[in-house]
Amino acid sequence: MSKKYLVELSEAERGYLQGLVSKGKVAARKRMHAQILLKADEGCWGPNWTDARIAESFGVWVRTVERIRQRLVEEGLEEALRVRSPGGGRRRKLDGAGEARLIAVACGAPPEGRRRWTIRLLAERVVELEVVESIGREAVRTTLKKMNLSLG
Repeated sequence: MSKKYLVELSEAERGYLQGLVSKGKVAARKRMHAQILLKADEGCWGPNWTDARIAESFGVWVRTVERIRQRLVEEGLEEALRVRSPGGGRRRKLDGAGEARLIAVACGAPPEGRRRWTIRLLAERVVELEVVESIGREAVRTTLKKMNLSLG
């Protein structure tokens, strides 16, 4: 299968990457991304290694090498070197004020016909009070756990 994103580094880019690799104070992932790009270079100075060989050499998945190539071609050299934080960037549903409202509801009297609050009932009530647009039971559970609050 042919490669979709070809890495052809200019002489200046290659020099910059080699400088990063040889520096002592560079983040490990940034250095590894620079080394991967140097090995993947298909220009006249590059070794043009296969993705499988690069992955094996640096102890990463082939898909990681493919993503670094893709980021270089689509977003540029600095983005290909940038270390992205794991986690996907999910935003929390409840901020401090929302957590306070949830705790206030949980500490209050349960709905009529119930002896106590359930996580599902709390989630529904927080949405009814328009604290959040929507919320899952797990977000309610983790918030209660964080506050060391038991429904039992």
